[in-house]
Amino acid sequence: MYGNFWDNLKNAFTQTNNSLYKLIAINILVWLVLLVARVFMTIGGFGDVYSSLISYLMMPAALPKLAMQPWSIFTYMFLHEGFLHILFNMLFLFWFGQLIHQYLGSRKLTNLYILGGLAGALFYMLIYNLAPYFSDSVHSSMMLGASAGVFAIVVGAATLTPNTTFFLMFLGPVKIKYIAIFYVLLSFANSAGANAGGELAHLGGALLGYFYITQLRRGVDLGVPVQKVGIFFEDLFKRNPSKVKVSYRKAKTKSGGGFSSFTKSAETKKTTIGDDASQEEIDRILDKIADRGYEALTKDEKRKLFEFSKK
Repeated sequence: MYGNFWDNLKNAFTQTNNSLYKLIAINILVWLVLLVARVFMTIGGFGDVYSSLISYLMMPAALPKLAMQPWSIFTYMFLHEGFLHILFNMLFLFWFGQLIHQYLGSRKLTNLYILGGLAGALFYMLIYNLAPYFSDSVHSSMMLGASAGVFAIVVGAATLTPNTTFFLMFLGPVKIKYIAIFYVLLSFANSAGANAGGELAHLGGALLGYFYITQLRRGVDLGVPVQKVGIFFEDLFKRNPSKVKVSYRKAKTKSGGGFSSFTKSAETKKTTIGDDASQEEIDRILDKIADRGYEALTKDEKRKLFEFSKK
C-alpha cells in the first residue's frame, strides 16, 4: 500500500486491500478511454455521436431523464474529460484517501467514495428540482466527475483526525480540518455560479463524509451494503478460487470420548474473540486519534484498529 506509487497503481487489480489505488486506476483508465474516443470520433466527424454517448453516462438533474438511465448515478462519479479536473480530484483522493485507509481500512475507503458520490448526485438533483433559481436549466443540466466522492473522503478524514497536518507549498503546515472547511465554504460560495451542479454535489458528498464518520463512531456502518456488493464482485472475479477439502477424523483422547479436541478448539476460538476490540474500544481509539493524532496510539491500539478495519 505504501510502496512506489506507480508500482501500486500498475498492480492495483492484482493486489488486495488497496481500494485507494483501484479507485485511482479506474478513474484514469476511464479518462484515457474517453480521451481517445473523443479525439478519434471528433476527427472522424462523429463528435455529436460522442457527446450523445457520454451523456448516457453523466448524471442528469431531471428526474424523467434519470429514470431512463438509472445507471448514471453510479457511472458519473468515474467520468472526467479535462486533464486538470481529473488531476486535482486524484491528488485529493490520494492524499486524504491514505488517511482513511490507514485508520479505517480499504473497504471503508470505498464505502466513503461510493456513498459520497451517491449523496452528491441526490443533493444536486434535489436542489435543481426544488430551487426556483434552477427551474430553467434543470432539464438540460448534467454532471460528471469524482468530486462528490472525493469530498466525502476529504471531510471524512478531517472529521476522523482533524489535527493531522499537511505541509502546503507557500503556506507551510496546515491542519486538514482547515483545508476541508476552506473547500466546503468555497463550494458553497460557488453553488450559484457557472458550475453550480458540481459545487452542490461537493456539498452533498461533504455532508455524507461527516455523517458517515460520526455514525461509525456510534457503531453504525452506513457502508455495509456497498461493502457486501464489493465482496460479491471480488468473489465473482477471483481468478483461482481455492477449493477447500474438509475431512473428519475422530480425535484420540485418553478418556475415549472423542470431544477433547472440539473443546480445545472452542476455548481457543473464545479467546480469539475476546482479544478482538469491542465497538466501545474502537470509539475510544478514534476519539484519541481525533484529540492527539495517530502517533499517540499504543502498539496494541494500532493492532486493534487495524483488525477492526478489515471487518
